[in-house]
Amino acid sequence: MIPYGKQDINQEDVDAVIEVLKSDFITQGPHVPEFEQSMTDYTSAAYAVAANSATSALHIACLALGVGKGDKVWTSPITFVASANCALYCGADVDFVDIDPTTYNMSPESLEEKLIKANLNGTLPKLVIPVHLCGQSCEMARIKALSDQYGFKIIEDASHAVGGKYKDEPIGNCKYSDITIFSFHPVKIITTAEGGMAMTNDAGLAQKMMLFRSHGITRDPALMTEESHGPWYYQQIELGYNYRLTDIQAALGTSQMKRIDEFIKIRNELADRYDDLLANQRLSIPKQHCDSYSARHLYVINLHDTKNHKTVFEKMRTSGIGVNLHYIPVHLQPYYKKRGFNEGDFPVSENYYSRAISLPLYTRLTLAEQDQVINALLDALK
Repeated sequence: MIPYGKQDINQEDVDAVIEVLKSDFITQGPHVPEFEQSMTDYTSAAYAVAANSATSALHIACLALGVGKGDKVWTSPITFVASANCALYCGADVDFVDIDPTTYNMSPESLEEKLIKANLNGTLPKLVIPVHLCGQSCEMARIKALSDQYGFKIIEDASHAVGGKYKDEPIGNCKYSDITIFSFHPVKIITTAEGGMAMTNDAGLAQKMMLFRSHGITRDPALMTEESHGPWYYQQIELGYNYRLTDIQAALGTSQMKRIDEFIKIRNELADRYDDLLANQRLSIPKQHCDSYSARHLYVINLHDTKNHKTVFEKMRTSGIGVNLHYIPVHLQPYYKKRGFNEGDFPVSENYYSRAISLPLYTRLTLAEQDQVINALLDALK
Protein backbone atom coordinates (compact mmCIF):
# COMPACT_ATOMS: atom_id res chain seq x y z
CA MET A 1 0.00 0.00 0.00
CA ILE A 2 1.33 3.43 -0.96
CA PRO A 3 0.30 5.68 1.97
CA TYR A 4 -1.00 9.23 1.54
CA GLY A 5 1.77 10.52 3.82
CA LYS A 6 4.90 9.23 5.54
CA GLN A 7 7.77 10.54 7.67
CA ASP A 8 11.31 10.89 6.28
CA ILE A 9 13.82 9.72 8.91
CA ASN A 10 17.55 9.44 8.13
CA GLN A 11 20.53 8.24 10.11
CA GLU A 12 21.32 11.72 11.40
CA ASP A 13 17.82 11.86 12.92
CA VAL A 14 18.33 8.45 14.55
CA ASP A 15 21.73 9.47 15.91
CA ALA A 16 20.28 12.68 17.39
CA VAL A 17 17.65 10.69 19.30
CA ILE A 18 20.15 8.07 20.49
CA GLU A 19 22.44 10.82 21.78
CA VAL A 20 19.63 12.14 23.97
CA LEU A 21 18.74 8.66 25.21
CA LYS A 22 22.33 8.29 26.41
CA SER A 23 22.34 11.71 28.07
CA ASP A 24 21.22 12.84 31.52
CA PHE A 25 18.03 14.51 30.20
CA ILE A 26 15.37 12.71 28.18
CA THR A 27 12.29 14.73 29.16
CA GLN A 28 13.10 18.39 29.92
CA GLY A 29 16.61 19.44 29.01
CA PRO A 30 18.63 21.56 26.57
CA HIS A 31 17.13 20.20 23.36
CA VAL A 32 13.65 21.71 23.78
CA PRO A 33 14.94 25.32 23.82
CA GLU A 34 17.36 24.40 21.01
CA PHE A 35 14.42 23.23 18.87
CA GLU A 36 12.45 26.35 19.76
CA GLN A 37 15.43 28.48 18.72
CA SER A 38 15.64 26.67 15.38
CA MET A 39 12.00 27.62 14.74
CA THR A 40 12.45 31.28 15.64
CA ASP A 41 15.57 31.41 13.47
CA TYR A 42 13.68 29.88 10.55
CA THR A 43 10.46 31.92 10.78
CA SER A 44 11.84 35.20 12.23
CA ALA A 45 9.17 35.13 14.95
CA ALA A 46 10.35 36.39 18.32
CA TYR A 47 9.20 33.45 20.47
CA ALA A 48 8.50 29.73 20.09
CA VAL A 49 6.72 27.56 22.65
CA ALA A 50 6.98 23.80 22.06
CA ALA A 51 4.13 21.50 23.06
CA ASN A 52 3.37 17.81 22.89
CA SER A 53 0.91 18.28 19.99
CA ALA A 54 -0.54 20.99 17.79
CA THR A 55 -3.84 20.40 19.59
CA SER A 56 -2.18 21.29 22.89
CA ALA A 57 -0.55 24.31 21.27
CA LEU A 58 -3.93 25.49 19.98
CA HIS A 59 -5.42 25.09 23.45
CA ILE A 60 -2.75 27.10 25.26
CA ALA A 61 -2.85 29.71 22.50
CA CYS A 62 -6.58 30.20 23.11
CA LEU A 63 -5.99 30.37 26.87
CA ALA A 64 -3.19 32.91 26.46
CA LEU A 65 -5.51 35.13 24.41
CA GLY A 66 -8.09 34.99 27.21
CA VAL A 67 -10.69 32.93 25.36
CA GLY A 68 -13.37 31.82 27.79
CA LYS A 69 -17.03 31.24 28.47
CA GLY A 70 -19.32 33.38 26.35
CA ASP A 71 -16.65 34.23 23.78
CA LYS A 72 -17.10 33.37 20.12
CA VAL A 73 -14.43 31.70 18.02
CA TRP A 74 -14.69 31.19 14.25
CA THR A 75 -12.69 28.76 12.13
CA SER A 76 -12.98 26.81 8.87
CA PRO A 77 -15.26 23.78 8.50
CA ILE A 78 -12.59 22.06 6.38
CA THR A 79 -10.01 21.18 8.98
CA PHE A 80 -9.26 18.58 11.62
CA VAL A 81 -11.64 18.89 14.57
CA ALA A 82 -8.88 20.23 16.87
CA SER A 83 -9.09 23.64 15.17
CA ALA A 84 -12.58 24.01 16.61
CA ASN A 85 -12.29 21.87 19.74
CA CYS A 86 -9.53 24.09 21.18
CA ALA A 87 -12.09 26.87 21.70
CA LEU A 88 -14.61 24.51 23.30
CA TYR A 89 -11.95 23.42 25.79
CA CYS A 90 -11.96 27.05 26.99
CA GLY A 91 -15.76 27.20 27.29
CA ALA A 92 -16.21 29.38 24.19
CA ASP A 93 -18.78 29.00 21.43
CA VAL A 94 -17.62 27.90 17.96
CA ASP A 95 -18.88 28.94 14.55
CA PHE A 96 -17.50 28.49 11.06
CA VAL A 97 -16.68 30.54 7.96
CA ASP A 98 -17.15 28.85 4.59
CA ILE A 99 -14.20 28.19 2.32
CA ASP A 100 -13.03 29.64 -0.96
CA PRO A 101 -13.98 27.20 -3.77
CA THR A 102 -10.57 27.58 -5.42
CA THR A 103 -8.01 27.45 -2.59
CA TYR A 104 -10.20 25.55 -0.07
CA ASN A 105 -9.03 27.98 2.63
CA MET A 106 -11.25 30.30 4.66
CA SER A 107 -12.93 32.73 2.26
CA PRO A 108 -12.14 36.39 3.08
CA GLU A 109 -15.37 37.38 1.34
CA SER A 110 -17.43 35.00 3.48
CA LEU A 111 -15.59 36.18 6.58
CA GLU A 112 -16.34 39.84 5.83
CA GLU A 113 -19.99 39.10 5.10
CA LYS A 114 -20.33 37.20 8.36
CA LEU A 115 -18.55 39.96 10.32
CA ILE A 116 -20.89 42.64 8.94
CA LYS A 117 -23.91 40.65 10.15
CA ALA A 118 -22.30 39.87 13.50
CA ASN A 119 -21.46 43.52 14.03
CA LEU A 120 -25.09 44.47 13.54
CA ASN A 121 -26.20 41.73 15.94
CA GLY A 122 -23.55 42.36 18.58
CA THR A 123 -22.10 38.86 18.10
CA LEU A 124 -18.59 39.54 16.82
CA PRO A 125 -15.97 36.85 17.46
CA LYS A 126 -13.15 37.29 19.97
CA LEU A 127 -10.91 35.05 17.87
CA VAL A 128 -10.70 33.79 14.28
CA ILE A 129 -8.60 30.72 13.44
CA PRO A 130 -7.80 30.55 9.70
CA VAL A 131 -6.48 27.13 8.64
CA HIS A 132 -3.71 26.87 6.02
CA LEU A 133 -5.14 23.77 4.35
CA CYS A 134 -2.69 21.48 2.54
CA GLY A 135 0.17 23.87 3.38
CA GLN A 136 -1.08 26.91 1.46
CA SER A 137 -1.48 30.10 3.47
CA CYS A 138 -4.84 31.78 3.77
CA GLU A 139 -5.08 35.35 2.49
CA MET A 140 -3.74 36.67 5.76
CA ALA A 141 -3.32 40.31 4.77
CA ARG A 142 -7.05 40.54 4.06
CA ILE A 143 -7.94 38.69 7.24
CA LYS A 144 -5.62 40.93 9.29
CA ALA A 145 -7.27 44.03 7.79
CA LEU A 146 -10.65 42.70 8.93
CA SER A 147 -9.16 41.99 12.36
CA ASP A 148 -8.05 45.60 12.64
CA GLN A 149 -11.52 46.76 11.60
CA TYR A 150 -13.60 44.46 13.81
CA GLY A 151 -11.27 43.87 16.75
CA PHE A 152 -10.79 40.10 16.82
CA LYS A 153 -7.57 38.20 17.55
CA ILE A 154 -6.02 35.74 15.08
CA ILE A 155 -4.44 32.31 15.51
CA GLU A 156 -3.06 30.88 12.28
CA ASP A 157 -3.56 27.12 12.30
CA ALA A 158 -0.51 26.36 10.17
CA SER A 159 -0.34 22.70 11.16
CA HIS A 160 0.12 21.84 7.46
CA ALA A 161 2.32 24.78 6.56
CA VAL A 162 5.71 24.83 8.29
CA GLY A 163 8.25 25.67 5.60
CA GLY A 164 5.75 27.47 3.40
CA LYS A 165 5.74 31.17 2.56
CA TYR A 166 3.22 33.98 2.25
CA LYS A 167 4.15 37.11 0.31
CA ASP A 168 7.71 35.75 0.11
CA GLU A 169 8.04 35.62 3.90
CA PRO A 170 8.01 32.50 6.10
CA ILE A 171 4.70 31.30 7.47
CA GLY A 172 5.02 31.51 11.24
CA ASN A 173 6.50 35.01 11.44
CA CYS A 174 3.16 36.18 12.92
CA LYS A 175 3.15 39.34 10.81
CA TYR A 176 -0.59 38.94 10.31
CA SER A 177 -1.57 37.11 13.50
CA ASP A 178 -1.14 36.98 17.26
CA ILE A 179 -0.03 33.34 17.30
CA THR A 180 0.81 30.72 14.67
CA ILE A 181 0.57 26.97 15.33
CA PHE A 182 2.65 24.21 13.70
CA SER A 183 2.22 20.43 13.86
CA PHE A 184 5.00 17.84 13.82
CA HIS A 185 2.88 14.69 13.45
CA PRO A 186 4.66 12.01 11.37
CA VAL A 187 2.75 12.78 8.15
CA LYS A 188 3.49 16.52 8.39
CA ILE A 189 6.45 18.35 6.79
CA ILE A 190 8.86 17.61 9.65
CA THR A 191 8.19 15.36 12.60
CA THR A 192 8.90 14.97 16.30
CA ALA A 193 6.69 11.82 16.35
CA GLU A 194 3.99 13.87 18.08
CA GLY A 195 4.45 17.53 18.77
CA GLY A 196 3.47 21.11 18.08
CA MET A 197 4.77 24.66 18.34
CA ALA A 198 3.21 28.05 19.01
CA MET A 199 4.97 31.04 17.47
CA THR A 200 4.38 34.64 18.57
CA ASN A 201 5.98 38.08 18.64
CA ASP A 202 4.33 38.99 21.94
CA ALA A 203 6.44 38.34 25.05
CA GLY A 204 3.37 38.30 27.29
CA LEU A 205 1.61 35.67 25.19
CA ALA A 206 4.75 33.54 25.09
CA GLN A 207 5.07 33.71 28.88
CA LYS A 208 1.44 32.69 29.36
CA MET A 209 1.72 29.77 26.95
CA MET A 210 4.85 28.53 28.73
CA LEU A 211 2.91 28.59 31.99
CA PHE A 212 -0.13 26.81 30.56
CA ARG A 213 1.95 24.04 28.99
CA SER A 214 3.51 23.10 32.34
CA HIS A 215 0.82 23.02 35.05
CA GLY A 216 0.78 26.81 35.47
CA ILE A 217 4.00 26.49 37.47
CA THR A 218 6.84 29.03 37.51
CA ARG A 219 10.28 29.22 39.09
CA ASP A 220 10.70 32.84 38.01
CA PRO A 221 10.83 35.05 41.17
CA ALA A 222 9.49 37.98 39.14
CA LEU A 223 6.20 36.11 38.64
CA MET A 224 5.78 34.85 42.20
CA THR A 225 3.38 36.29 44.74
CA GLU A 226 5.95 36.23 47.55
CA GLU A 227 9.67 35.94 48.06
CA SER A 228 11.19 32.60 47.13
CA HIS A 229 11.66 30.16 50.03
CA GLY A 230 14.86 28.79 48.50
CA PRO A 231 16.40 27.14 45.39
CA TRP A 232 13.73 24.40 45.47
CA TYR A 233 10.80 26.80 45.40
CA TYR A 234 8.16 27.09 42.69
CA GLN A 235 4.61 28.41 42.55
CA GLN A 236 1.52 27.43 40.63
CA ILE A 237 0.07 30.75 39.49
CA GLU A 238 -2.32 29.46 36.78
CA LEU A 239 -4.35 26.31 36.17
CA GLY A 240 -2.14 24.68 33.55
CA TYR A 241 -1.64 21.34 31.83
CA ASN A 242 1.09 18.79 31.15
CA TYR A 243 1.61 19.71 27.49
CA ARG A 244 5.42 19.62 27.38
CA LEU A 245 7.51 18.27 24.53
CA THR A 246 10.37 15.93 25.51
CA ASP A 247 14.06 16.36 24.78
CA ILE A 248 13.94 13.14 22.75
CA GLN A 249 11.29 14.59 20.46
CA ALA A 250 12.96 18.00 20.32
CA ALA A 251 16.26 16.47 19.21
CA LEU A 252 14.46 14.76 16.34
CA GLY A 253 12.76 18.03 15.43
CA THR A 254 16.02 20.00 15.42
CA SER A 255 17.61 17.38 13.20
CA GLN A 256 14.64 17.41 10.82
CA MET A 257 14.77 21.21 10.56
CA LYS A 258 18.16 20.90 8.82
CA ARG A 259 16.34 19.38 5.82
CA ILE A 260 13.10 21.36 5.82
CA ASP A 261 13.85 23.35 2.66
CA GLU A 262 14.82 20.13 0.88
CA PHE A 263 11.53 18.55 1.99
CA ILE A 264 9.49 21.50 0.69
CA LYS A 265 11.35 21.48 -2.65
CA ILE A 266 10.68 17.77 -3.21
CA ARG A 267 7.02 18.10 -2.25
CA ASN A 268 6.53 20.98 -4.67
CA GLU A 269 8.27 19.08 -7.48
CA LEU A 270 6.00 16.07 -6.91
CA ALA A 271 2.91 18.32 -6.77
CA ASP A 272 3.94 20.05 -10.00
CA ARG A 273 4.31 16.64 -11.64
CA TYR A 274 0.81 15.68 -10.49
CA ASP A 275 -0.43 18.97 -11.98
CA ASP A 276 1.13 18.16 -15.36
CA LEU A 277 0.05 14.54 -15.54
CA LEU A 278 -3.50 15.13 -14.31
CA ALA A 279 -4.27 18.12 -16.51
CA ASN A 280 -7.38 17.79 -18.69
CA GLN A 281 -8.80 14.92 -16.63
CA ARG A 282 -12.27 14.87 -15.08
CA LEU A 283 -11.06 16.51 -11.91
CA SER A 284 -9.77 19.78 -10.53
CA ILE A 285 -6.16 20.02 -9.37
CA PRO A 286 -5.16 22.25 -6.41
CA LYS A 287 -4.96 25.94 -7.28
CA GLN A 288 -2.19 28.01 -5.74
CA HIS A 289 -2.75 31.63 -4.79
CA CYS A 290 -0.18 34.03 -6.26
CA ASP A 291 0.84 35.20 -2.75
CA SER A 292 1.51 31.68 -1.50
CA TYR A 293 4.37 29.22 -1.70
CA SER A 294 2.73 26.11 -0.28
CA ALA A 295 4.46 23.63 2.00
CA ARG A 296 2.45 21.02 0.05
CA HIS A 297 1.51 18.86 2.98
CA LEU A 298 -1.40 17.41 0.98
CA TYR A 299 -2.34 17.08 -2.68
CA VAL A 300 -6.13 17.20 -2.89
CA ILE A 301 -8.02 16.66 -6.12
CA ASN A 302 -11.73 17.41 -6.60
CA LEU A 303 -13.70 15.07 -8.86
CA HIS A 304 -16.08 16.68 -11.33
CA ASP A 305 -18.66 13.91 -10.86
CA THR A 306 -19.80 13.51 -7.26
CA LYS A 307 -21.60 10.27 -8.14
CA ASN A 308 -18.25 8.52 -8.62
CA HIS A 309 -16.60 9.87 -5.47
CA LYS A 310 -16.96 6.81 -3.26
CA THR A 311 -16.34 4.41 -6.14
CA VAL A 312 -13.10 6.09 -7.18
CA PHE A 313 -11.90 6.23 -3.57
CA GLU A 314 -12.65 2.54 -3.00
CA LYS A 315 -11.09 1.44 -6.31
CA MET A 316 -7.88 3.24 -5.48
CA ARG A 317 -7.72 1.68 -2.02
CA THR A 318 -8.29 -1.73 -3.63
CA SER A 319 -5.43 -0.96 -6.06
CA GLY A 320 -3.05 -0.43 -3.15
CA ILE A 321 -3.16 3.36 -3.10
CA GLY A 322 -3.73 4.72 0.41
CA VAL A 323 -5.81 7.74 -0.55
CA ASN A 324 -7.52 9.71 2.19
CA LEU A 325 -10.01 12.56 2.59
CA HIS A 326 -9.13 15.83 4.31
CA TYR A 327 -11.58 16.63 5.78
CA ILE A 328 -15.14 15.79 6.75
CA PRO A 329 -16.64 19.25 7.46
CA VAL A 330 -16.45 19.74 11.22
CA HIS A 331 -20.02 21.06 11.44
CA LEU A 332 -21.30 17.73 10.08
CA GLN A 333 -19.72 15.72 12.89
CA PRO A 334 -22.41 14.32 15.27
CA TYR A 335 -21.00 16.26 18.21
CA TYR A 336 -21.30 19.55 16.35
CA LYS A 337 -24.73 18.69 14.97
CA LYS A 338 -25.83 18.34 18.60
CA ARG A 339 -24.58 21.90 19.06
CA GLY A 340 -27.02 23.13 16.40
CA PHE A 341 -25.22 22.84 13.07
CA ASN A 342 -26.94 21.27 10.07
CA GLU A 343 -26.30 20.14 6.52
CA GLY A 344 -26.51 23.12 4.21
CA ASP A 345 -24.98 25.56 6.69
CA PHE A 346 -21.70 25.84 4.74
CA PRO A 347 -22.47 24.74 1.17
CA VAL A 348 -19.04 25.34 -0.38
CA SER A 349 -17.38 23.17 2.27
CA GLU A 350 -20.00 20.46 1.82
CA ASN A 351 -19.53 20.51 -1.96
CA TYR A 352 -15.78 20.19 -1.46
CA TYR A 353 -16.31 17.18 0.81
CA SER A 354 -18.43 15.42 -1.82
CA ARG A 355 -15.56 15.58 -4.34
CA ALA A 356 -12.22 15.66 -2.48
CA ILE A 357 -9.58 12.92 -2.47
CA SER A 358 -6.06 13.30 -1.04
CA LEU A 359 -3.44 11.58 -3.18
CA PRO A 360 -0.14 10.29 -1.76
CA LEU A 361 2.47 13.02 -1.32
CA TYR A 362 5.65 12.67 0.75
CA THR A 363 9.36 13.18 0.23
CA ARG A 364 10.26 9.54 -0.38
CA LEU A 365 7.48 8.95 -2.90
CA THR A 366 9.32 7.74 -6.01
CA LEU A 367 8.35 8.76 -9.53
CA ALA A 368 7.47 5.12 -10.24
CA GLU A 369 5.13 5.09 -7.24
CA GLN A 370 3.64 8.39 -8.32
CA ASP A 371 3.00 6.91 -11.77
CA GLN A 372 1.31 3.98 -10.04
CA VAL A 373 -0.96 6.42 -8.18
CA ILE A 374 -1.83 8.28 -11.37
CA ASN A 375 -2.53 5.10 -13.36
CA ALA A 376 -4.77 3.76 -10.59
CA LEU A 377 -6.65 7.07 -10.51
CA LEU A 378 -7.15 7.21 -14.28
CA ASP A 379 -8.32 3.61 -14.27
CA ALA A 380 -10.77 4.33 -11.44
CA LEU A 381 -12.14 7.34 -13.32
CA LYS A 382 -13.07 5.24 -16.38
